[in-house]
Amino acid sequence: MYAIVDIAGEQVQVSEGETVRVPRLSIEEGQKHTFTKVLMISDDSRNIVGGPHVEGASVTATVRGHGLEKKVVVFKIKRRKKYRRRNGHRQQYTEIQVDEIATA
Repeated sequence: MYAIVDIAGEQVQVSEGETVRVPRLSIEEGQKHTFTKVLMISDDSRNIVGGPHVEGASVTATVRGHGLEKKVVVFKIKRRKKYRRRNGHRQQYTEIQVDEIATA
């Protein structure tokens, strides 16, 4: 069984017991959180697609920690003009472990 959930504006496919990295959430480490913006639920026998969300469905997850992704390098160049700029950043993430996928 898996679900597609809208977390912080990003659509993420999750399964029970799975650990997923999502954009940074303002939830403390170790706390449980329930996501109610479930777009789709699929199990062995059927698929439930919401319009836009599945009524009464939720995904419960525990926050495992926060961190920074690998560095993304941004390099700009204009040929024959001696223009080169190197910049970069590290995107923040929250690691969550999915505990339960509940349907109505």
